[in-house]
Amino acid sequence: MKLPSIAGSNRVVFAVVASTFFVGFGGGVVFPILPNLGAVLGISPFLVGLILSANRITRLVANAPAGVLIDRVGTRTPFVAGLAIEGLATFGYVVAIVSSFPEGWFMLARVCWGIGSALVFATAYTITADVSEADSRGTSMGIVRAGITFGFPAGLVMGGVVSDVWGNVTAFVLAAAFAGLASVIAYLIVPETHVEGEQRAVKPWDVERSLPALTIGLVNFGLYFAYIGVLFSTLVLLIDARAISIFGLDAQGSSGMLMAVTVLSGSVFTLGGGALSDSVGARVPVMLGFLVTSCVGFAVLAFGSSFEVLVLACVLIGAGQGGVGGPLTALLADLTPEERVGRAMGTNNVFGDVGGALGPLVSLPLIQDLGFGFDGLYAASAVIPMLAGVILVAGIYVHTGRVSPTVSESAS
Repeated sequence: MKLPSIAGSNRVVFAVVASTFFVGFGGGVVFPILPNLGAVLGISPFLVGLILSANRITRLVANAPAGVLIDRVGTRTPFVAGLAIEGLATFGYVVAIVSSFPEGWFMLARVCWGIGSALVFATAYTITADVSEADSRGTSMGIVRAGITFGFPAGLVMGGVVSDVWGNVTAFVLAAAFAGLASVIAYLIVPETHVEGEQRAVKPWDVERSLPALTIGLVNFGLYFAYIGVLFSTLVLLIDARAISIFGLDAQGSSGMLMAVTVLSGSVFTLGGGALSDSVGARVPVMLGFLVTSCVGFAVLAFGSSFEVLVLACVLIGAGQGGVGGPLTALLADLTPEERVGRAMGTNNVFGDVGGALGPLVSLPLIQDLGFGFDGLYAASAVIPMLAGVILVAGIYVHTGRVSPTVSESAS
C-alpha cells in the first residue's frame, strides 16, 4: 500500500487530532448537566451514575472487537463510522431531554458513545502508527493522544458554560454539531492506511496476546488504575478531610480545580513525552522517567496538607501520566507487526479501561467503609508506577534481549 508523503502524513495526523478533539466534546458535555438534570427529570442518583459510566462499561466489551475489525477491513471506514456514531449519540441527549423516557434515551446514547469511542480510539492510534515513521512516531502519538485528551475537558467547560447561559438543549445540540464536523473532516481527509485487498477472515475474540501487547497493556492498566481510578475518585474526599479550600471553593469546587491542573499538566507532557522519546531515540528511558515522576507525585499527595503542596502533587501526577502516553503507544506500534496493530491498540485500550473502572471499586470502599487512611492509599498508589516500570523493563528485555532497545531496533 502506498502511504502518504511526509506532508501528507502530517495532514492526516492533524485531521485525526481535529476529529478526535471535536467529537470529544460529547464525552464531557454531559457531566456538568446530567447530575443536576437528573432530579428534574426524575432520574435517581444511582441511575445517573450508571448512565455516566455506561460508555466505559460498553467500551470494555467493544475495545477488542474494534481492534480486530480494523485489522480486517482497515482504518478509514471504522474511524468515520465511529465518529458518526458518537455524533448520533450526542444528539441522543437532545432526544432524551424532550422524551417521556429520558433515562432510557440517555442510557442508549451513552452505550452508543462507548461503541463509537472504541472504534475511534483504536483507529486513531492505528492510523497514526501507519502514517508515521519510527523516528517520529512518538511525537505523532503524543499529538493524537493530546487531541483525544483535550476534547473531554473542553466538553466539560462547554457543557457548564453553554447550558448555564443558553440552556441544556443548546449545549447538547452544539456538541452534536461539532461531532458532525469531526465526521466530515475525517471523511474528506483521512485515507485508508491499514489494509489493501482482501483480508483473511478473523474472529472477534482473536485479540493480540503477544508479550509486547500484554506488557504495555499492564503498564496502561496501572496508570489508569492510579490516575483515573484512585486519584479522580478520592480527591474530593481528601480535600474535605483535610479542610483544604482553593479560592474559597468547597471540596467539590476545589477538587475540580485540582483535576483540571492534572489534565492540563498531562496534556502538556503528552506532547513533550512522545517528542522526547523520538529525540532520545529510545522509548523505555523516557517512560521510566515519567513513571518515577508519577510515583513522586503520589508520594507528595500522601502527606500534603496545603493548597500549594496538592497543586505540586497534581502537576507531577499529570506529568507522569501524560509523559508516558505518547511513548507507550509508539512503542506498542514499534513492536507489533503492521497487520496486527489494530488488535494491539484494542487490547491496550481494554487494559486501560479495566484499570480505570477497577480503581474506584477498590479505593472508595477502602476509604469510606474500611477506614483506610489517605496517606496509606496514596503511598500504595505511588508503588504502582514503579511496579509498572519493572513490568515494562522485564517484558521488553524478554522480547528484545535488551533493557532499552533503540527506536530502530524496536521497529517491526
